Formats: sequence, C-alpha cells, structure tokens
Amino acid sequence: MSTLETLTARVSGAVGENCGLGRTMKFDFGNDGAIFIDAKTVPNIVDNRADKADCNVAVKFTDFVAIAEGRMDSMMAFMQGKMKVSGDMTVAQRLTPILKRI
Repeated sequence: MSTLETLTARVSGAVGENCGLGRTMKFDFGNDGAIFIDAKTVPNIVDNRADKADCNVAVKFTDFVAIAEGRMDSMMAFMQGKMKVSGDMTVAQRLTPILKRI
C-alpha cells in the first residue's frame, strides 16, 4: 500500500527537474493530505503543502493510488467524477504524460 510520502516521491520522480508545466498544481486528497507541484521554479519542487495552486485536482487518495498503479485511467476517473479539476484546465490537460510516469 502506498503512503503519502512514497507517492510524493514517485510524483517527484515523474516530474523530474523541469516537467515543462510552468505553473503550480495540487492534488488535494482532503483529510489525507496533498501533493503540490511547483513547476514555476527550476528545479521543480514537489512537496505536501496545501497552498492554493493554479490548478487543483480533488481526488480520493485511494483513487490516486489506483491511477498511479495503472489500475485506473486518469481520464476515466475524471469522466466518472472521481477527479474534479478547478482552476487552469490547460495545466490538468498537460498532466497525462506525467501521470503515466508515476
């Protein structure tokens, strides 16, 4: 089972030094925490702060783990209402390649 710390490390590895988003992004897991990607700086920073981001994705932690493990498709999760996006939708659209590398 993944923990927030192990999943944050996997996201950090997928983002790398410069993922090219140029914006901030937050995966908000509610009471289970958050993963924040600051791609405005190089190298990009991935941590667990709950700051406001340019794009926010609200998703259950267990669903995000399923996406990261390849058991759930991120686009299907969005279409089924399991992922809710607010803010800059263009950032969310550019996440697909990053999610596939987690």
